[in-house]
Amino acid sequence: MNESTLLVLCITALSVGFIHTLIGPDHYLPFIVMSKARNWSLRKTMWLTFACGLGHVLSSVILGLLGVVLGIALGKLAAFEAARGSYAAQAMMIFGFTYCIWGIWRAIKNKPHTHTHQHNDSAKHFHQHVHTHAHSHVHESNGKNITPWVLFTIFVLGPCEPLIPMLMVPAAQHSIFGTVLVATVFSVATIATMMSIVLVSSWGISFVKLGKIERYAHALAGATILISGAAIQVLGL
Repeated sequence: MNESTLLVLCITALSVGFIHTLIGPDHYLPFIVMSKARNWSLRKTMWLTFACGLGHVLSSVILGLLGVVLGIALGKLAAFEAARGSYAAQAMMIFGFTYCIWGIWRAIKNKPHTHTHQHNDSAKHFHQHVHTHAHSHVHESNGKNITPWVLFTIFVLGPCEPLIPMLMVPAAQHSIFGTVLVATVFSVATIATMMSIVLVSSWGISFVKLGKIERYAHALAGATILISGAAIQVLGL
């Protein structure tokens, strides 16, 4: 493969990786809303984003390379990737719906309530409050948190449809270096875009105070993920 063709392929992989990630809200919204709802540190959020992004691209890279080695037709690989995309969107919708329902139940259970304090002078003091998510996480940390693993599984299941055709071009010319380079450029572009959007958005949203609706943060996060999955399923983003 000549250098000019490889350069064009790399530029295409870079551009497609960036655009594909940018227009797909499922690539970053789950991390942004879950980070806010579960009070994750920025470091944890970024590591999870990186891990999910890596699993997301590697699954398609491995599939594409297997297709090349086994001589599977592009049409069959594309059909399989499309099916994976549908399953991933459905899994995201199920997760979002389930998390939203749990968030609503948790908000109802954690509704404002009144405490009475008896003082030595027989005076009574009343105050009303809710337990914030920061308080509740002390208890949640005692159990095993499966949310990051659920997100990771969904992202591994989700395909990078544009990558497969680009891998076939250098593979058809028996260029191992070209195939690996295109896959690397696409992967770096995808993961870097995911992490950049999540980093900026998570930092910005950290200054947003939810006030009275803070106890519905989990429900809102679940609803956002549900809508993201539905957008992928219906609009094919």
